[in-house]
Amino acid sequence: MASRPQSPPRSYDELVTELRGRGTTLTRSQRLLAERVMADPEGVAFMTVSDLASAVSVNEATVVRFANALGLDGFPGLTRLCREQLREQAQLLNRYKHLERLGAEGSDPLERTVALDQANIARTFARIHPETWQGAVSALTDSPRVHVLGLRKCHAPAYLLGYLLRMLREDVHTVTGSSGNLTDELRRVREGDCFVAVSIHRYSAETVKGAEWARSRGAHCVALTDNPSSPLATTADHVFYVDAAGASVLRSMAAFTSLVQALATGVAQARGHEARSTLLVEEQLLEQFSVYTAPST
Repeated sequence: MASRPQSPPRSYDELVTELRGRGTTLTRSQRLLAERVMADPEGVAFMTVSDLASAVSVNEATVVRFANALGLDGFPGLTRLCREQLREQAQLLNRYKHLERLGAEGSDPLERTVALDQANIARTFARIHPETWQGAVSALTDSPRVHVLGLRKCHAPAYLLGYLLRMLREDVHTVTGSSGNLTDELRRVREGDCFVAVSIHRYSAETVKGAEWARSRGAHCVALTDNPSSPLATTADHVFYVDAAGASVLRSMAAFTSLVQALATGVAQARGHEARSTLLVEEQLLEQFSVYTAPST
């Protein structure tokens, strides 16, 4: 890694952009530090040099050199950016400080789940930048075709996004990779299309490769993932970081569902009368084919 950048990062977002931009130029130790900073800014914000060095198994001098090489005022400059990131979200997130108490052993699982999901949604939406939101909605609205890929647990929000978008516009395809047909489905991706990839740790190799393929084809890529160290973050034009903390060993999809519904709402608003016309045709078809059972009287 070069000794110092021409202009040091002035915010946590700029820090993440700088770390991503350095990519393969980082040494193994630097890459471990970068991944920790991007994945856990809350933790790094209150670590000492010794804490961070121990967390990623490097020596303290490596941590200091890493911060200096980024143009920061040593390790304090690194933690300052992480703390500023936390302060920007504090007003919204302070409502959920009781989560630690609810997470205590023996607390009611229903209460814990509700509180965690409220916090997941709040944290997720607090991190969305207007430019990211508008860019993603425009791509989902205006691209000739939209492809949505999410496998295993992430198939649920991916399916929901595809389903909602198909109600609002034409040429939306949910990529499932069923029966080993993933490569056949990816072959449909063209330059100018929008490709949405959904994955959280542990990241699906097929989802990551699919997003890389779409990017190489000239598609506009949107990622829904869990933190800046995700392999999807380096591929996408617009990235949404979604909190998935669960009340047990299972991770929560509540924030993904809320974000997907919000994106679909954004597309509906952007399409205006066109979306209403599409929905009208949908309703006519549902009625003609008696898709739903009439309520009993």
